[in-house]
Amino acid sequence: MQTETILYIILAGIIALSLALFQYIYKSKKRTKVTLLLTFLRFITLFAVFLLLINPKFDKTTYYNEKPNLIVAVDNSESIGFLNQNQNTNDFLALLKNHEELNDRFDLEFYSFGKDVNSLETLTFDEKQTNPTIVFDQVSQVYGNAITPLVLVTDGNQTYGNDYEFVSQKYKQPIFPLILGDTTRYIDLKIEQLNVNKYAYFKNKFPVEIIAVYNGKEDVDTQLIISSGNTPVFTQNLTFNQEQSSRVVALTLPANTSGVHTYKAELKPLSNEKNTVNNIKNFAVEVIDRKTNVAIISDMLHPDLGALKKAIESNEQRQASIIKPSEFINLSVDFQQVILYQPNNSFKSVYDVLDNLKINTFTVLGTKTNWSELNKLQADFKQTVTKQYEDYQSALNLNYNDFIVDDLNFAEFPPLQTEFGPLEFSSPTETILYKTVNGIQLKEPLLLTYEVNQKRAAVLNGEGIWRWRAQSYLNEKSFLNFDSFIGKIIQYLDSNQKRNRLNVSYESFYDGNDNVVISAQFFNKNYEFDNAANLEILITNKESKQSQTLPFLLKQTNYQVDLSGLPAGDYQFTVNAKSENILKSGEFKILDYNVEQQFLNANVSKLQNLASSSQGAAYFIDDSNRLVDQLLKDERFATLQKSTKKVVPLIDWKFLLALIALSLSSEWFIRKYNGLI
Repeated sequence: MQTETILYIILAGIIALSLALFQYIYKSKKRTKVTLLLTFLRFITLFAVFLLLINPKFDKTTYYNEKPNLIVAVDNSESIGFLNQNQNTNDFLALLKNHEELNDRFDLEFYSFGKDVNSLETLTFDEKQTNPTIVFDQVSQVYGNAITPLVLVTDGNQTYGNDYEFVSQKYKQPIFPLILGDTTRYIDLKIEQLNVNKYAYFKNKFPVEIIAVYNGKEDVDTQLIISSGNTPVFTQNLTFNQEQSSRVVALTLPANTSGVHTYKAELKPLSNEKNTVNNIKNFAVEVIDRKTNVAIISDMLHPDLGALKKAIESNEQRQASIIKPSEFINLSVDFQQVILYQPNNSFKSVYDVLDNLKINTFTVLGTKTNWSELNKLQADFKQTVTKQYEDYQSALNLNYNDFIVDDLNFAEFPPLQTEFGPLEFSSPTETILYKTVNGIQLKEPLLLTYEVNQKRAAVLNGEGIWRWRAQSYLNEKSFLNFDSFIGKIIQYLDSNQKRNRLNVSYESFYDGNDNVVISAQFFNKNYEFDNAANLEILITNKESKQSQTLPFLLKQTNYQVDLSGLPAGDYQFTVNAKSENILKSGEFKILDYNVEQQFLNANVSKLQNLASSSQGAAYFIDDSNRLVDQLLKDERFATLQKSTKKVVPLIDWKFLLALIALSLSSEWFIRKYNGLI
């Protein structure tokens, strides 16, 4: 408490005492016990009121005990069931939940994980992927630097995400892996990896690479067979032994017919082989008879060029070449699309060729654009030349209807820079992204599309899109979403079909462990996105003829339905907008492959390394009681006594108000009783 406040309190006491003495002693002719009591009560009342006016502040310290957290993350993937560890896992969880001493010492939190992390309710062991990495990411964010040992109940086999052994280093707490499975090594042949492009081109050959692995000591012979349907298309005899435990087989297969073709790669199993599931891998290739070549024309070096090229070529059906305007004249017939990057006076011949060939264009504008020249070279849009530049962020137009655009969190992307002022277009346009400045959305488009004389075009009015690709990677740990966004613009420019009110986005085939998600957009008669549409999908298995109808769910700017639970097979579907009976049909294939059934053993060495590097310890499921004992005895996980210090003003003390009320009422009662009122 400050010295000034103490002086105020002393002064308040003197004044309160003086007033009380003046009223009951100074004016009174006789001094009795009653007058002394009334003087005291009046002093208490006045002093308490003065204290409330001064309102001094006091430090209030509260002590409490904080138990350490104990996180239990349980592998809920199919491999646990395949290794026959279901019951052992449930028994261990029951042990932890019912152990009184453990629950007294720790705050236990239970989670399950497969591809994602969820609060543990029930274990189903049906997750198609295993990603232990996400456990360390999310637990480290939630619990920070608090004492939080982690018990990881898993077989240690990972099928998805970054290597968890390295990612776990960011988690600065002891990790105790509980290993599900054993160390017994069985004789086994396995197709460890199969590499093949998703697309091939008609009348070409596509490469296939197969890595086959053998686990055993004896010399063995097998045969690799690749078949299409019931017809073998490739065979090769392979020999393995303890020294030569892996083989790489590289081959090419012909692409003689267009469409989706499925193949099966198989290693003939050994007579005493326990797991034959991992001897087989199915794969598919879509044979296309056309490849889109995109010319990226620029007269300068800029990181945007590389970002666009990488995004376009992420799809095997497309190829991009960065060329100068002078080179395009002789190569124009080789390209189906053109990206014009910040045109200047050297683009005059380029625009002449584009007018003759009627090639669709994607124009990217920025601070190096020569607007005086560009306004003369084309008539689609004009810009007032100010030679002033502005940074613009973006906002997604939910009513864009030419193709499905997923929101990549555009509003948080870095700004793009371009000429200050709006572009003026000579024909109607469809805006994908609007400009925003300081969080205020302008009516000016940042990214748009339009059609003139059956020719499609797109315009991005800003340079620096390479930052968007980098930001997308930081957000998603992948370039996939950004590359898909650019790919949709290229796909739009690759077709001159009329726009539809119902658009459906899907893949021709899906791997067995992929998420099978179909997206759709529906627009009203004014081509505005309808967020109240009633969309359904009818899915039919071509072989079994079994059908089911599922509703689409609204997700931001489109509708989605998750079909990940469907078994492998060929499917046809029809999407129906029930309100207006608008239909869209298609077909897709789901390949038969379960990555979780590829393992015979727990990955013991990796889990032991994980425990050692985090100063924890690894235990097998049969030693679960030893794990509990170590957690109870480990002095690093002691309960901490902590304190909180609060500054409490006197006006918050309710008993002081009660004291004032009590002293006033007592004074009034005594005076009344003694006839002084």
